[in-house]
Amino acid sequence: MTAVVSSPRRRAGRPLAWALAGLGSAAVLAAAAWGAPTLDDQVYAIAREFMCPVCAGQTVAESDAELARQMRAIIRARLTQGQSREEIIAYFVAQFGQGVLAAPPARGSGVLLWVFPAVAAAAGAVIVWTFVRRHLGPPGAPPAAVHPGAVDRARPPD
Repeated sequence: MTAVVSSPRRRAGRPLAWALAGLGSAAVLAAAAWGAPTLDDQVYAIAREFMCPVCAGQTVAESDAELARQMRAIIRARLTQGQSREEIIAYFVAQFGQGVLAAPPARGSGVLLWVFPAVAAAAGAVIVWTFVRRHLGPPGAPPAAVHPGAVDRARPPD
C-alpha cells in the first residue's frame, strides 16, 4: 500500500477553492431570488396603487386599517388564483370607483390632473420672464431715465 501524501501547496489552496465555491453558489441563489418577486412583494406592489378608503393620504400598503388589511388579503387571494395586476385593479375600481387609485388615470378628466402642473409651471415661467424683462429692460440698454420732476421733489429745499 502506498500512502497518498498531499503537498503543503495543494493543502493551502483548498480553503480558497471552498470559499470560491461558496461565493459562487451564494451568487447563483441570490440571482434566482432577485429575479422572482415573492407573493408578498407582488401584494405590496399592487397595494401601493390604491388609496385606503378610510385613511387620509395613505395607500393600502401603508395603512393599518382593517379595510386595508382586507384589501391586501383580497389582492393576495386573487394573485394566488392567477389573476393579473390589471384584473385586480379593475376589480377594486369596480368596487370603490376611480377615487381608489393612487395615481389618476391619464384619460378623461384625469388628464387635467396630469397636464395642469406642467401648464402652471410654464405660465409661471412666462410671468417671471415678462416681469424681469419689463423691469430690467433689454440687454445692453442704459438704465431708464428718471423723470426730472421726481428728482426735484426728492431734493430738500435750500
